[in-house]
Amino acid sequence: MKRVLLSLLVAAGPAFAGPAVIEGAEARQSGNGWTFNVTIRHGDTGWDHYADGWSVNTPDGTELGYRKLLHPHENEQPFTRSLSGISVPEGVNDVVIRAHDSVHGWSDKTYTIKLR
Repeated sequence: MKRVLLSLLVAAGPAFAGPAVIEGAEARQSGNGWTFNVTIRHGDTGWDHYADGWSVNTPDGTELGYRKLLHPHENEQPFTRSLSGISVPEGVNDVVIRAHDSVHGWSDKTYTIKLR
């Protein structure tokens, strides 16, 4: 019985990490575009389950930019990555940051930044 339970826990391991969470984000205008620095926390367990990206969106859901994360960050939590050259349409005063992980997909929790 213990072996069966242990096998089930090991098999379910990646699901225990939960969705990626944005702990903070900053935006600064640079030239004609914007640079976003986003800090994410996720219980990366290796290549089977890790935070694999984040996006910058308008409040209506239009994606303005996407940062793909190319590897797990098991030993670097939380971690911050940047994305530059994002064009934000005139009249958009807020953007919504969404985190993605390889098991849960897009997190239900978002992070809003006021730009102007």
